[in-house]
Amino acid sequence: MATVLLKSTLLTLGATYVENKYVPSNTDGPFGTSSWIGLTPALFTGMSFWALTHGMKVGKARNKYIELAKKDGEKDVDERYGLPNLYAQGTSKHARAFNCVQRSHQHIFETFTGAVVAGMAGAVSYPITTAASTLVYFVGRVSLSNGYAAADGDATKRYSSPFARYFWYGLLCNIFLGLISSANMVAGKKILW
Repeated sequence: MATVLLKSTLLTLGATYVENKYVPSNTDGPFGTSSWIGLTPALFTGMSFWALTHGMKVGKARNKYIELAKKDGEKDVDERYGLPNLYAQGTSKHARAFNCVQRSHQHIFETFTGAVVAGMAGAVSYPITTAASTLVYFVGRVSLSNGYAAADGDATKRYSSPFARYFWYGLLCNIFLGLISSANMVAGKKILW
């Protein structure tokens, strides 16, 4: 994890330097901000729609694994798999497979709010860099969630896509960008570069 933190920090610092040094400043956006500021909320809006559709996979998976568990003769299937249970109870192959699908959806919301808040703050000072890190977060998040959902009960398969690990870089870069941009707002000027 230390390597991911270090790489994310260096990526954030390098990208903010490049954006400040080589991208012409404009204040054509809302409230005198850059017109590029809309990229980050557009990405998060798209990601919100994707999270909604990904959640529909959970309902389908619940029905699928209830039927499979019944077919295989598992006991108390409706009580173990049915709502209001978030996860299926037990350790059967069908319970583990369903729980991976459920976890793929729940895991989204453990980081989504922080990514959105930090990304929106970061976009105020660094709209292009924040949009890029948000895109990396989005691609990694989709890859990680799809890997988790397709894991067939083996949670170690959640990183089966080479893009899944980039989720962490996008998240951490957004957090660092949000912190730097918030410091800029408090200081009333850019504190870097």
